[in-house]
Amino acid sequence: MSRITLVDSSLRDGMHSVRHGFTPAEAARVAAGLDAGGVDVIEVAHGDGLGGSSIQYGEAASSDEALIEAVAGSVTNARVAVLLLPGIGTLARLKAARALGASVARVATHCTEADIAQQHISWAREQGMTTVGFLMMSHMVAPAKLAEQAALMESYGAQVVYAVDSAGALVPSTVLERVAALRSALRCEVGFHGHNNLGCGVGNALAAVDAGATWLDGSLRGLGAGAGNAQLEVLAAALERSGHATGARLFALTDVAEEVVAPLLPRPQIIDRAALTLGYAGVYSSFLLHAERAAQKYGVDAREMLVTLGERRMVGGQEDMIVDVAAELAGRRKAVAP
Repeated sequence: MSRITLVDSSLRDGMHSVRHGFTPAEAARVAAGLDAGGVDVIEVAHGDGLGGSSIQYGEAASSDEALIEAVAGSVTNARVAVLLLPGIGTLARLKAARALGASVARVATHCTEADIAQQHISWAREQGMTTVGFLMMSHMVAPAKLAEQAALMESYGAQVVYAVDSAGALVPSTVLERVAALRSALRCEVGFHGHNNLGCGVGNALAAVDAGATWLDGSLRGLGAGAGNAQLEVLAAALERSGHATGARLFALTDVAEEVVAPLLPRPQIIDRAALTLGYAGVYSSFLLHAERAAQKYGVDAREMLVTLGERRMVGGQEDMIVDVAAELAGRRKAVAP
């Protein structure tokens, strides 16, 4: 069986669960627990990556730099990762993150736009960082097309390329198809990042391993956008039961999940009706809280909004369209009211 590299995203994707509110002190406590639990890589940044703190994406309580410095200073063995979306994050921010102790660069694009990652992937590789390509919303294209985009990222210097289920819309069979396509097309390692909107987070990760993935993402207590990510402590246990080595220490992970992370959550990470609709409609998971706020403001059903956004194939970076759709639906309702 293969050795799986476990990546924890509690302090990046999990930022969506706490409205980007983790403080450096809190991040340091979480990271120290993950380090004690044998996690290989700890990702930290705003939920939408370096530079994401804004009115559009959500203003963070602390800067990326303060969080990275706190996490880097609290770990002994784990590597520190950052996520960058070209157009939101910049090369200058990636340089600053590296100087503060980040050694893994994860560069994310929409699944059809790998070419915009060339500058950032190439620079990170030249600087000796472990370089990861992240193909988001992977459910939106066929496996062969996804593999073509992954090959571009590998050509730029990516040492790992991920199929990313940003909407939580994939199920084990469709994960298997996409990861297998990447595995056949690439020489580098393959990873998988999944969301739990259809309740398939851990199952999808196991399917990804069966298809050849050796890097898997999760988060403590399942933190993350939408219904959250694959729950890291559950994933670690399931991988061990499946015969895969991870280096994780399960009891240490459950301790930090229960004693450190759980008290910080403003609400449980569950699959409620809106989160389920994200996966069903194939909508970017980080749209959830934006959609709920817009639905309340305009008096419309968040589920109807999400389905409409899915039909229009909205992707990350188009958060402004959420309000437009809410206003449009409210206008239709008013027009037909007696």
